[in-house]
Amino acid sequence: MKPTKNQLFKRQITLSEIGEVGQEKLQNASVLVVGCGGLGSPIAVHLAASGIGKLHLIDFDTIAISNLHRQVFYSLEDVGKPKAEILAKFIEERAPFTEVSFSNKPISKENVFELINDVDIVVDGTDSLPTKYLLNDACVIKNKPLVYGSLYKFDGYVATFNVQQEAGSLSANLRDAFPNMATDVPNCEEAGTLNAIVSLIAAQQVNEVLKLVTAIGKPLTNELLIYNSLQNSQLKMKLQNGISKKEIQNIFDTETYFDANCEIQNPDWLISSTELKNELSLRARSRRLEIISVTENLQTPFQIDKTSTISNLDTLQIDASKKYVIVCQKGISSYKATQLLKERYPAATILSLSGGISNF
Repeated sequence: MKPTKNQLFKRQITLSEIGEVGQEKLQNASVLVVGCGGLGSPIAVHLAASGIGKLHLIDFDTIAISNLHRQVFYSLEDVGKPKAEILAKFIEERAPFTEVSFSNKPISKENVFELINDVDIVVDGTDSLPTKYLLNDACVIKNKPLVYGSLYKFDGYVATFNVQQEAGSLSANLRDAFPNMATDVPNCEEAGTLNAIVSLIAAQQVNEVLKLVTAIGKPLTNELLIYNSLQNSQLKMKLQNGISKKEIQNIFDTETYFDANCEIQNPDWLISSTELKNELSLRARSRRLEIISVTENLQTPFQIDKTSTISNLDTLQIDASKKYVIVCQKGISSYKATQLLKERYPAATILSLSGGISNF
């Protein structure tokens, strides 16, 4: 079946605020969605279903079983496959009037301007703080609107940054809300999240894009919406544009936006699940092995000897006669902790569980 645009978008065109003119604006719009996980996947699908003409999807990750409870456009058969590619195929079958493309490579300081240059709006669907700041700073420099979304347990955050105002200035951006990048905020894999809040925040981001493109309603500019799903409450934090483009350009010139998710890990500092299972089977006969979690309340099928956050690693006492295995949910924070500990104790046997508990 090949529907016409009027058939497919009838209910939307019926809205007097949208009409055929608004629908044509959607058809002519191009949007970049960075991240195809809990936020990015429903954002991309709903934007395509609304009639956005061009979508480019970016995600370097593959689908894991632990994703499926909130990333509902993937199936069990998709596990292990690239997120961006699978999502693009779904959209191709679902949205005949959307031209969708994808990249399986991470966005970085080296390629960010190339990727955002030809799109109208950038949507942040990531759970990576370095990437969020990279997108923000690049969008400020290139005068691109950024629709921001973020999650922490039962809380969600939404804002539309860097929009042209009537007076010619740009609205507030991420650094006006949070000037400096935090270093100890866990992502949803480590802190956990409820699938309902993910969908709610994704829908808010879609709503922001549609308002920007069609020029209806009031976008979330110069304010940050904070929603709590347990209390079903929300508040809006007012933002003021206090940091200049020149200041952000200076930050961009010196910042690496390093994301450990994209780092090639040193195999000499890793222990596989199979190797750890063998070690654990011998554990009763040897107390040389000590397991340290760098994620609070981490659920594991084995006993944890100690728990320490990244910021408190300096309180750990390392015994050179022991073997230490550092664990977390996905093997990212544990590898970072291993790096830091190896700097202090280069001769000690300290290993990170490759892939984390998710792959154990």
